[in-house]
Amino acid sequence: MYRAPFMYQDPYYADVPMNTYRNPSGYWADPNQAFCSYWPSYGYKKIMLKDYGPNPFVININEATKQNNTYRTAIWTGNHLQVTLMSLNIGEDIGLEVHPDVDQFLRVEQGQGIVQMGKRRDNLNFQRRIFDDSAIMIPAGMWHNVTNTGNVPLKLYSIYAPPNHPFGTVHRTKADAMAAEEGNAIGNTVVNGKTPDEWIRYTEFLVKEGLEDVKRGINMTHILQEFILMGVLVGKGYSPEKAYETVEEWERTGKSKLLQQSKNM
Repeated sequence: MYRAPFMYQDPYYADVPMNTYRNPSGYWADPNQAFCSYWPSYGYKKIMLKDYGPNPFVININEATKQNNTYRTAIWTGNHLQVTLMSLNIGEDIGLEVHPDVDQFLRVEQGQGIVQMGKRRDNLNFQRRIFDDSAIMIPAGMWHNVTNTGNVPLKLYSIYAPPNHPFGTVHRTKADAMAAEEGNAIGNTVVNGKTPDEWIRYTEFLVKEGLEDVKRGINMTHILQEFILMGVLVGKGYSPEKAYETVEEWERTGKSKLLQQSKNM
């Protein structure tokens, strides 16, 4: 079957086979324009591989994973979950790593390899062979590594909960990923998908509200109790606004007697 030639661009594109029926309207059916062109005669669409989070999004994950040629590309980053595509060259491994607060799911779409896991980096006592369609669950705090033992690139996708890389992450090679994770460039330290500066910008709402409480003369013990609680809730996945509303409700309704007591000190 004839297919239009692949054209490299940056960010790169992938030719992905889709359903062969035609779209009568002859234009994009996806409002976020994930599909960059439409060829009704051949049944192919060209997909730009980039981060579409946190918007609603649908993709043929099997074909996108096979077409990806980077070590890692994020295709969807939300507040609580992230999906990345990965490609390991022949003999290459992800590298021994651990995510203290992140559960991870991996699924192999092409190739074969070995996955190792263990509670200590020097004792990877869990080892399994992996193939096309293998699904791998990695609990938070578990040391792990994946190695390509086949004769073709190992293509897989990874789901992190919560996110583990910044929005829009593209690591073209393993060396690029290692440089970013080791913090060789300013701002590359990442916690749950955000750099320190991104966390500061994300929580600016709480800082402003805290300063307003200071101006209103509310005692500092109460302010610290409230905003430390709000920070804990943000770490649990609440937005700053929702965390603020929740703690204020605890005080207002008497769900927290201690907050009511400290406010009246």
